[in-house]
Amino acid sequence: ILEGLWMNCGVQSTGQMHCKVYDSILALPPEVQAGRALTVIVALLGLVALMVTVVGAQCTNCIRPGKMKSRIVIAGGAIYILCGVLVLIPLCWFANIVISDFYDPTVPSSQKREMGAALYIGWAATALLLFGGCLICCCSCSQRDE
Repeated sequence: ILEGLWMNCGVQSTGQMHCKVYDSILALPPEVQAGRALTVIVALLGLVALMVTVVGAQCTNCIRPGKMKSRIVIAGGAIYILCGVLVLIPLCWFANIVISDFYDPTVPSSQKREMGAALYIGWAATALLLFGGCLICCCSCSQRDE
C-alpha cells in the first residue's frame, strides 16, 4: 500500500497497481491536509520567486542596473530559501509519522509503512531550493559590493 498526499495506491499480487483519489478533503488526517496546503503554497511561491528573480536578472531590461536590481534578485533568492524551508516541514512531519508507526509495537505489521521515493525526492528538492536560493543571494551580494 502506498499512501500519498493526493491518493492511495495498492499493488495486488498480480502486479497491477490500483490508485484511488481521496474521497473527501475534510475526512483526511490533519497532517495530510497541512501537507497539501503547504505543497500548493510552495508551488505558487516558487513561481513568484522565479518571476522576481527573472525581473532582477542581469540579462533582463525590466529595471535599470544598480542596487535596486540586485536587491530584487536577493529577494528572489530569499523566497527560494523560504520555499525550501516550507517544503521541509511536511516532509519531516510525514517521515516522523512513518518512522514512529514502524517502531510502534501496537501497530499491526500489515499497517506498517516505509519511507517512499517521494520523501527522498522531496528532500533532494529541498536541498536544491536551499542551495539555489543561497547561491542567488551570495552571487547577487558579491555583484552589489562591486
